[in-house]
Order: sequence, then C-alpha cells, then structure tokens
Amino acid sequence: MTATDATNSEKEAREATVERDDVVLEVNDLSVTFQSDDGPLRAVREVSYVLRAGEALGIVGESGSGKSVTSMAIMGLLPRNARVSGSARVLGQEVVGLTDAQISKVRGERIAMIFQDPLTSLNPVYTVGYQISEAVLAHRNVSKAKAMDRALELLELVGIPHPEQRLKQYPHELSGGMRQRVVIAIAMANDPDVIIADEPTTALDVTVQAQVLEALNAARRETGAALVLITHDLGVVAGNVDRVAVMYGGRIVESGPVEEVFYRPRMPYALGLLGSLPRLDADRRERLTPITGTPPSLNAMPPGCSFAPRCPMARARCREEEPLLLALDERGDRVWADVGDAGAHSAACHFSAELGESTPADLFRAGAAAGTGTESAAEPGSAGGESPDSPGEDASGAGSGTGGGGEPILTVTDLVKDFPIRSKGLLRRKIGEVQAVSGISLELREKETLALVGESGCGKSTTARLLLQLIRRTSGEVHYRGQPLHALTPRQMRPLRRDLQIVFQDPFASLDPRMTVADIIAEPLRIHREGNGKSRRRVGELLELVGLNPEHGSRYPHEFSGGQRQRIGVARALALNPRVLVLDEPVSALDVSIQAGVINLLEDLQEELGLSYLFVSHDLSVVRHIADRVAVMYLGRIVETGTTEQLFGAPAHPYTQALISAIPLPDPVKERTRERIIVTGDVPSPANPPSGCRFRTRCPKFANDLSAQEQARCVEEPPELEERGAGHRDACHYSEVVELI
Repeated sequence: MTATDATNSEKEAREATVERDDVVLEVNDLSVTFQSDDGPLRAVREVSYVLRAGEALGIVGESGSGKSVTSMAIMGLLPRNARVSGSARVLGQEVVGLTDAQISKVRGERIAMIFQDPLTSLNPVYTVGYQISEAVLAHRNVSKAKAMDRALELLELVGIPHPEQRLKQYPHELSGGMRQRVVIAIAMANDPDVIIADEPTTALDVTVQAQVLEALNAARRETGAALVLITHDLGVVAGNVDRVAVMYGGRIVESGPVEEVFYRPRMPYALGLLGSLPRLDADRRERLTPITGTPPSLNAMPPGCSFAPRCPMARARCREEEPLLLALDERGDRVWADVGDAGAHSAACHFSAELGESTPADLFRAGAAAGTGTESAAEPGSAGGESPDSPGEDASGAGSGTGGGGEPILTVTDLVKDFPIRSKGLLRRKIGEVQAVSGISLELREKETLALVGESGCGKSTTARLLLQLIRRTSGEVHYRGQPLHALTPRQMRPLRRDLQIVFQDPFASLDPRMTVADIIAEPLRIHREGNGKSRRRVGELLELVGLNPEHGSRYPHEFSGGQRQRIGVARALALNPRVLVLDEPVSALDVSIQAGVINLLEDLQEELGLSYLFVSHDLSVVRHIADRVAVMYLGRIVETGTTEQLFGAPAHPYTQALISAIPLPDPVKERTRERIIVTGDVPSPANPPSGCRFRTRCPKFANDLSAQEQARCVEEPPELEERGAGHRDACHYSEVVELI
C-alpha cells in the first residue's frame, strides 16, 4: 500500500462532486488593481472563464497583459496593495476574499501552481525529498516515512532519473529541467483538481522543454487534473491545450477551441501574434509581420478598445467604445451567448467579421503602409519603435538567406578553451578543468549570417567571446581578414574592435541605467576618439537607422520598451561602422511581436550595411528564418554544420534531429501529429565528458538501433566531422538523413 492509498476516500469525495458538476474552476468578472504612486494600475479587468474536469486551457499574451496576475489572484498570492474583486470558485468554493489560513487549505490540495522559475520556488536549504514530502504532510495525516515514499513515487512519475539519489540532493545540485520537474512533483503531491502552470518552460532548452511538458502531461494523467497553461509560446499552446484565451490590456480579447483561434482568429491582436512567429514549416524568405507599437500603460489605458492604438482596423467607434467579449457565429458575427461554453469562439472586437480570411501580412503590413492606427515613431509605450518595415527593404521583400558565398572574413581553427576548477578554502588550488570549447573550427563569410546553436552549456556564448578576444583562448587560432587576433595584446586589439562588435542577450543589463541613450550610443565614439563634434549627428543617424526617434536620445534606458532597448544596443554596436556583429541570444528575452520587429531590423541592416552576423541562439525557429549557415554545438564540439536548407531539410546527426523535432509548431494539427525524437537525460558535465561520442549517453539511436559492436565504437572512438556533400558535415559514426519538416 502506497501513500496514495491513504488519500483515496477524500479523492473519491471530490470526484463525486465533479461528476455532479464537471466545472472545477469558475472565474467571473475577476479584476485586480494595484495602488501605486502614479495612481491605480488596472492589471486585470473583468476576466471570466470556466475550466472543466480534465480540460486544458492556455492563456497567452504579451508581457504585462495580466496572465500571471490573474492566476496569482486565484491562488491568493498577491501583495497587500492589490485590490481583488469578482469571483473565483474552485469546486464551487469561493476563494476570493479568504484569509490566508482558509485558502491554505485549498492551495496544494484542490488547486496547485507551478511557477516560472523553479529555483525561486524551492528552498535552497532543504533537500528535494524533504520539500516534496512537506507538501504531502501539509494536507495528509500520514507518517513521514509514507510521505517520503510518496515523494519517491512522484519523482519517478515526472521522469527524473535515479530518484533515490535525487531525494537527498539540494535544488542547486539539479539542472534547470530537473528542478522544474521537482516543482511539478510538488504540485501533484495531493492529486489536485486544478494545476496552474505559469510559464513552466520559459528559458529552458527545447529538448528540456519537451521533457518538462511530458512530465506535466504525466501529472495530469496521474491526477486527472485540469490545467491552466500560461505561456507566450504559441507552439506550446498548440500542442498541449484544448482551449485558448488571448489576453491584452488586462482582459481576455479572444477565446475558444485552440483550432478555431489558431486557424480562424477573429481579433486583430490574436492574428498579429500568429504573424509575428518565425515558423519551422514556413517559407524562410517570408518576412515576419510584427504588431506595431507596445502594450498600453496600465495606469493610462486608452479610451475604448485598448488595442486600438496598434490596430490597423481601428475606427472612431473603437476609440470611444470598448468592445464586449461576445460569442461568434459561423460567419464571425458577434452574438449574445454563453462565452464560457467550451465550444464557443468569442472575441472582443467591433469588426471581427471583417477579418474573414485575412493573413497577418494583409492586415498589419497594409495598415503600416497606410499609417493607420499608429502614433509618432519611437514613443515609448506607443506604436513607435517596432515598425514591421524599416528603411532599406520593401515590405514584401525576401527575408533572410540573401547573404553568404563571399570570402571568409573571420576564421577559427581548432579553438580550445579550458576553465580551471579550483578547490575551496584560502589557497584555491587547481584540481581539474572544464573544457568549455573543444577544438572547433568554423568560418564566417562576408555579408553572411552564421548561426551557432545548441543547448545551454554547450559552449556557444564562450565561443562568441573567444572570437572577439573578450576572453583568452587556451589554444587554437582566430583570424580576421588574415590577421591573427589570438596573438594580439589588448592594446593591439583595440583598433580592431571598431570592426568586431557584440550585442548581448539582456538589453537592460548591457545598458548603463545612469547614462542617457545618446551618451550610451556615443560612448564607442569617445573611446575611439571619433567624437570631434560630430557624435551628436552620428547618434541621431543611428537612432533613426534602428527605427527610433532621434529626439528621444535624452531619455534613459528604463523609459523604453524591451524591444526598443535591444534596438539601442544594436545602435551602439553600429556606432563605429563594424563589419562583424556577434549577436548573443538577441531576441530570446523579447515578446514574439517585439522579437519579430528586431529580426526584421537585423535583416534590413545586413542588407543596407553589408554586415556579417554570428548569431548565437537556442531557438531554431528564429535560426531557420535568419541564418544562411548553421553550426550545431554539443558539449563544446560542433556535431553538424551546413546551409540552413541542408540542416533543416535533411538533418543527419541524431542531436540535430532531436533539436528540430522538439521545436513546437504553432499549428494544432501538425503539432499533435508530427514525429518526435525524444532525448532523455541532461547534458553531461563538461568537467567529465563521456568517452568517444559525447552525445552517446543521450542518443536515441545509440540506445535503440545500434548493435553491441557499433555501440563499442561510439564509446571508444570520437567521431570527426565528415563531409556529406556540398559543405554539409556531421560528426556521427552512423548518421542518416531524416526529414522532419
């Protein structure tokens, strides 16, 4: 008898309630307002939805749309300055207005939550086993031994290898994916009826994301729980939910079955989100279509429809009268009906029927060309700064892939970087080393985009910094236009930095908050003594070049949106007219609509200025759209390289195939029916990499398809990059092409 048996009677009582009425979560007119020095912030406005037993609801939208605040209000986890009104019922029990002691009896037992960052959700001073068993003991009258048995059982259910060992480990000893699965185990500890997952896969590699989603689905199968999945990743939503609700400006603006919303959106905002996504199954020459502008300020909501300032369809009525969320008939006309009906497709748009079969390009490019629904360029918090079409390319122009074929401008040969492992204590003696980069060779050509992809910890960012000599290599060579960079001192390297620039992942952390934008962009000119009275004009030219208003140079970074800050980082990198830009995850922290604008900007700048890009990323959808050639890294080594068409059309290495198959598609039918190649386990420690092929410990082909003799070769002999033809190379003894798209 397991610890689960002790909860059967209570679980059966709750299931009996569900059988009489299958609604497990009912939210009606939920509103949340925060009091601030600038006035009330209306974070959530009259949100209503119904969740039934076993159902999965996805909630999507840009940052600040109110997705997480809605769920935090249901869980009773908002700070004291939040004023919550409306109703939220869990199995018929009202939870809004309960005291902390009262709602603590509901949290964890009937409704559980999985937070975005597992490291902040777990207590660093307690073992994983203790924290899972603590969740059991909080709601069940069982012994500590039974609770620990339940913890072991849960770790097995969420797919953590060697669960007996993991029980005794602390959170910092686990990888990010394992920590997230531990949080899922805690959420399912008491067989809740509702699980709320708040961005559970954000910042995870696609292979780990697939493992976490499988663990989440296993939790649902085990507990029978309904799911509220909060995410900005429309591909994750497409494959894992039954219904979807799109939030904007603190309210739901469209909801319905996932197929209806994805294939026939009836709110311009939902259509715009879909058009902003780079897709694996789309023509990579097709230009992305971002939504112009940024979301409205919560303490200064525009009158009428909150999306009107960014909507190409906006008219006078939209700016005066806020549309209600109403159900739609087959033609898309708005009708009065129960929007909580699972089969109802609802939208909050006065002119939803006019969308018809419009594509994102039809709506947003036409609107941008006509100047409809936009405000002055680059106004923070307004429509400026995220224009879909920058100067230098027609709206219908080809996307990426126009570069390449030129002479090599940057060449890397047998590059190695070791980091020492030092002992604890005062002396800090060297006791080992981590080989972050293990003998890689590549070349970047003029006017080309070379993408470097792979999971976190594979050595991508270290390689990028080695190329720019921001860190010194252990061995190997780096040449720029035939000049050996690795042999130069920092003083000798300085003149070359005008040609070699980098744009970092986090635009806010890379910009000095104490300096104005004009000073930030002009700083490289001062360092290289090119100010001489012309820097102000040059700053204005750069701001205009990246689609920002030159008049806003006197503002500080915090006064701009995330996408605008990334554009400022690009402008700073362009100040000295470089020839090579290293882009280290430049769009990974941005919302999809803002991401699309930055990607279009990078394509325009490459076309206009003849730049070469080294694009570091783990997002293969973005890579397929922007890159000419791709190099795939695993544990410090390149395992496959080729043109974008070769790599995505005919991947040969099992690791590349797993990466591509793990990328979610924002298409419900394709996402649920496509072939999956599952990679288990986590990346081995670079301090102690496996012998032979470094991928063999996680390789599905090694585990399932190879004979003992073939496996022995993988264990003993490291594979070399071998030519497959036309520059397509891979490092696998038994590689074979698989078509995945």
